[in-house]
Amino acid sequence: MLITVSARFDFTTTAPTDVLLQFEAAALPEQRIVSSDCRMSEARHLARVAAEDGIGERIWLDVDGRFAVDYRAEVEVYRLTPDIAALHSLAPHDLPGETVHYLLDSRYCPADNFQPFVTAEFGDTSGGARVEAIRKWIAEHLTYTPGSSHSATDARDTFVERRGVCRDYAHLLVTLARASAIPARYVACYAPGVNPPDFHAVAEVFLADPTVDGGGAWYVVDATGMADPAQTVKIGVGRDAADVSFLTTFGTSEFHGATVTARQS
Repeated sequence: MLITVSARFDFTTTAPTDVLLQFEAAALPEQRIVSSDCRMSEARHLARVAAEDGIGERIWLDVDGRFAVDYRAEVEVYRLTPDIAALHSLAPHDLPGETVHYLLDSRYCPADNFQPFVTAEFGDTSGGARVEAIRKWIAEHLTYTPGSSHSATDARDTFVERRGVCRDYAHLLVTLARASAIPARYVACYAPGVNPPDFHAVAEVFLADPTVDGGGAWYVVDATGMADPAQTVKIGVGRDAADVSFLTTFGTSEFHGATVTARQS
């Protein structure tokens, strides 16, 4: 399935400032970059480095003044989307080492605090059925409300306030999955159907791979229900939004806005 994505944004720094960007579609076995065009303002320094789990790239910049990005790509998505509810989980002691830190608390996902809740609310489920029950609970109890959260909002805040945007929905799903001893990570992505159009956030959970004896795989879950996993174009992954922000500045800056699109071609 061919998905066309684009992103345009710009910002200004008031002095020489280090900036970290991550906005390009990642080249992965499940998604092939058919074409891409990335145009950026000149920077004092520019270097590409590997992103979390080797998924996608980050761009280091040294910027002084206004900087603009204009990106477009066509991506062929081959992702398989099995019935997650039918998949088993792996016991924590059977998990591969690279998944272990996705069981632990992170800045926006205080999973330990939610262990009593998941036991009380979802105790009769396990594995993929638990993930599906969590997704349904979030859909039934949260209201998608643009502007209702900010950069400091974590899953605990979202749980209490019962509202948020895609970032908050993903954080809460990740948190409740980790509290259930299921590795979960935050995914920054492009996806058709997101309203309002913007960089999107979904979760991935690590469950058994029915095609590999004793193996596991990552599966996309969108708690907002807006994105089809088969059409979702991954940018990067991390423990939470702090690991995969499209723009992180290490100094004072003014963000002027972004325009993001994703459509099936």
